[in-house]
Amino acid sequence: MTSDNSFGHELKMKRETYGISQNKLAVTAGLSRQYINDIENSKKIPTKETKDRILKALEKFNPESPMYILIDYVRIRFPTCNLKDVIEDILKINISYMQYEARGMFGYSARYFIGDVIVLTSPDETKGILLELRGHGCRQFESYLLAQERSWNDFLAACLDSGAIMKRLDLAINDCTGILDIPELVRKCNNDECVGIFRSFKSYASGELVSRMEEDRERMGNTLYIGSLKSDVYFCIYEKDYEQYLKNDIPLEEAEVKNRFEIRLKNERAYYTVVDLLAYEDVDETVFGIINHYMRFVDKREDVEKESWELNERWSYFIGEGRRSIKLTTKPEPYTIDRTVKWLRKQVDSTLLMLEKVKEKGGFDYLEEIRKTTELKDKHKAIIKQLTTPVENIVLN
Repeated sequence: MTSDNSFGHELKMKRETYGISQNKLAVTAGLSRQYINDIENSKKIPTKETKDRILKALEKFNPESPMYILIDYVRIRFPTCNLKDVIEDILKINISYMQYEARGMFGYSARYFIGDVIVLTSPDETKGILLELRGHGCRQFESYLLAQERSWNDFLAACLDSGAIMKRLDLAINDCTGILDIPELVRKCNNDECVGIFRSFKSYASGELVSRMEEDRERMGNTLYIGSLKSDVYFCIYEKDYEQYLKNDIPLEEAEVKNRFEIRLKNERAYYTVVDLLAYEDVDETVFGIINHYMRFVDKREDVEKESWELNERWSYFIGEGRRSIKLTTKPEPYTIDRTVKWLRKQVDSTLLMLEKVKEKGGFDYLEEIRKTTELKDKHKAIIKQLTTPVENIVLN
């Protein structure tokens, strides 16, 4: 969309291709329907800023996967003390590649792990064995599933078949085009326009989460928790692009994901969700069915009772009205030591460079002297083995 004369025509063609009305586009862009109509009929020529605003709003309805769903946290307890059976028969990982560490969590005393795939053990037989996969662990485990030619459903079915107990499951909806407007959702919560089972919410303007500098307040992310964090189900909605800006220095405009809606499920809620996923194999229906059961955003009207308030149009699209069904996606990533390298670069590399420059200028070779007394520990040898072994050799089929 370049020239002023063709902008309106191309806008109309693209809008109709996306299958949305002038009114829906106008509401999303914060403009009037008549103004959109005038632009499309070349009666008005918008400014560059307004063009950008309209195009940004239009892309929220791009049918080419504006959203996708990930499994982003898994915690499963296996009622057995047979570590080898869990690791090799269910996870299908060669146990010889797992490191051991006499340090645990959740009441467990030790762990076996490869990268972020963590299996916890305890001398207390009643505790069994606990698997924990956080975000990075899920992505790493997906690389193993890929090599095993298995899916999440295959793995979860194997867990339930073994009698495993679901302790926690997080499902993340990644919003790539900014369909959600988190400040608007916060305002609706404060205005009693979030209705449903949940009775509590908590929001952060997120200076404590994102801002690096006091004068950078306009670049703070927003986070909204809906439901009690102590309950077996609650939602967390936050601006993922700001999180990536903070963690990885990724500019906001370059972030793949704008917002994330996380469904956090524990115990029976996690179990029945897995059962539903396996029974119906329709992640869109399962995920948005959970959301619809607990809450919805509406538009307040003073002239009618609360029960008759209509569903908010943007929220309606998010939960499925007028968009394509979305699938469970995997983002497999190999095990890396990127976080260690990042720490070295930030905390140590300038000192190492200084020592190299000293040597270059004829000074003492401190690094060589350090290397004479440095020995690799067993954990370092294990990491070298893990990093240099093809994933096909680490997994079992």
